[in-house]
Amino acid sequence: MSERESLNSQLEHLQLRHVGTGHADITKYEWLTNQHRDTLSSYIGHPTFLSMISITENESMGRVRYNLLQRMVNPCGPPPKVKDDMQLDD
Repeated sequence: MSERESLNSQLEHLQLRHVGTGHADITKYEWLTNQHRDTLSSYIGHPTFLSMISITENESMGRVRYNLLQRMVNPCGPPPKVKDDMQLDD
């Protein structure tokens, strides 16, 4: 039983420390946004990926880096409307 508690506490610590690992209440939109941002940051951080993209788009590496950074702001479009279930009916 203590092994299970240890694993749960390690998972909670990991989720608190790293934003992209998610938590029990994460929405599909938040999870997808984290995945897209991780992917875009990987492209920016690895010069070979950046070079490949710049060659295929026939753009300079600086322009590709700038475009990828701009896409990181809102990679999945605007967030979905949140339904407020807590409203009381009058």
